[in-house]
Amino acid sequence: MERVCSGIGVPNIYDDENILERPEIAQLIESAKDHTQAIVEAAFDPQHPSELCLATVDLLVSILASEAGNLALKVLATGGVYWAGGIALHFVKLLQKQRFVQTFTRKGRFKDLMERMPIHIIATRAALLGAATFGLQRLSNLNKREEVKASSRPFSFA
Repeated sequence: MERVCSGIGVPNIYDDENILERPEIAQLIESAKDHTQAIVEAAFDPQHPSELCLATVDLLVSILASEAGNLALKVLATGGVYWAGGIALHFVKLLQKQRFVQTFTRKGRFKDLMERMPIHIIATRAALLGAATFGLQRLSNLNKREEVKASSRPFSFA
């Protein structure tokens, strides 16, 4: 799934689509340092969006919705599903579309259950905030330990 359901999967999907790309877009993507970023930018270009790049992004979002629904059903995520990371931040508009929700909830007789599972998008850089909070807590705990050690040392006056 990592080769498809992630940012690194975007070029893999792009290469497998059977749609001809405009030569200038193909050259731009080929010469880009980050193929994923180039494909996403071409898909969302307000002036001239690439049909192939848009199809790539749509397919990725569809696969993500289906897989997220599968996982949510497996673990009975009645409290909801939380999206975080680059895909969530860059594709937030697509994740909010009805098509994403329909694909997420399309689980046969479990459709009613799936429709009650909320979908949340974490728009902050949660991993960085969590790491920073953890680091600050560790630093604070270390400082407290040092204060305790310092206060228990005997003093001598000369």
